[in-house]
Amino acid sequence: MTTTLNRSVLIGLIGHGVGPSLTPPMHEMEGARQGLRYLYRTIEFSPDNDPRQRLMELIRSARAFGFDGLNLTYPVKQTALSLLDEMSTSAHMVGAVNTVRWQNGRLIGHNTDVSGFRAALDDALGSEPLGRIVLIGAGGAGSAVSHAVAMRGAEHLTIVDADPHRARDLANNISALHHQAVDAASVDALPSLLPLAQGLINATPIGMADHPGSAVDANLLRPPLWVCDVVYRPVETELLLTARHRGCRTISGLGMAMHQAADAFELFTGKIADRSAMLTHLKHLVAAENSSQPVH
Repeated sequence: MTTTLNRSVLIGLIGHGVGPSLTPPMHEMEGARQGLRYLYRTIEFSPDNDPRQRLMELIRSARAFGFDGLNLTYPVKQTALSLLDEMSTSAHMVGAVNTVRWQNGRLIGHNTDVSGFRAALDDALGSEPLGRIVLIGAGGAGSAVSHAVAMRGAEHLTIVDADPHRARDLANNISALHHQAVDAASVDALPSLLPLAQGLINATPIGMADHPGSAVDANLLRPPLWVCDVVYRPVETELLLTARHRGCRTISGLGMAMHQAADAFELFTGKIADRSAMLTHLKHLVAAENSSQPVH
């Protein structure tokens, strides 16, 4: 009798403090749903005097041990760039990699944060024009989000950051690559910017459990402004709760988190992810985390 074994997939996540990540169970649930023996393991990255060498060793070890691909997170998304043989268009644009796979002996890097955020916007807004957008945060998440917003055809994008030089550098980069109307502003400019905007996006860590608070004064939030937060733990950030209370449409970070994971899943497996199922899985994982109950 011949026994047919399900295909095995082994993926890893390299980064600092990745133990609590919800990405592994989200991938494993989708793999099981598709009949795969899908294992996803976290690999703790401890920065040392030579992070590039350390990352290169981890990637080599992963390949030697039969991993099919890797996700990368803080602080190695940019460190990996010099180790790649090839980069996708999105990774090259953003200058950061969160997904790597090997093909024909070559290491290929992708950035699914860009496509993930754009898909989340499409889910929430459909074909609605973006109009004028204010983006707070010019770091790694802000870079990915700004590229996605520009590619989605925003009429005008203003990038706000506590570091004006970082905001200006990102604005210049987006403008040069996408030929969009982009400028930079300080946090103090928000009272004059938001009354003219159709959308507000928070791409800072403010709102996370270990960075409580809101990046925006509640008095600046008013309809018909829609408000999006890339933070998804907690799902209901102070910014979103306040915006909804003041009558604004809100978009949580769950959509981006799911879509970037789904894009990575498809790169790793060649299979089409069931995004509705993955979003349901992610919601269950977050709910279980909040209630400290295991997910079955």
